[in-house]
Amino acid sequence: MDLRFLIVDDSMTMRRIVINSLRNLGYDNFVEAGDGKEALEKLAVDSAINFIITDWNMPVFSGLELIKAIRSDPKISHIPVLMVTTRGIKEDIIEALKAKVNNYIVKPFTPHILKEKIEQILAIAS
Repeated sequence: MDLRFLIVDDSMTMRRIVINSLRNLGYDNFVEAGDGKEALEKLAVDSAINFIITDWNMPVFSGLELIKAIRSDPKISHIPVLMVTTRGIKEDIIEALKAKVNNYIVKPFTPHILKEKIEQILAIAS
């Protein structure tokens, strides 16, 4: 499956880290957004996006709000979402899972962890 990633994070540095990690894993098709609102705008016009990696803590529209918006829209609700965040407490992870995030990575992370989580999501999705 050819993946087109939407990388959502208010930190340009973190978006670079995620993109560089994905490039090292052999992926090279990316769209970026600085917050959840911008991510929804990109999803509305780019039907090729088929994998989302989002931060939780962002201004305007958080990653959790983004996941809830995606899951409530039948046109995009099927797209897998991986959350990459500093929020590692159990309650936060449970809240994200209730919002139907596909998987969860706590920062800092290694490219190996990112690869593992993407592969887990794709294995379940296929």
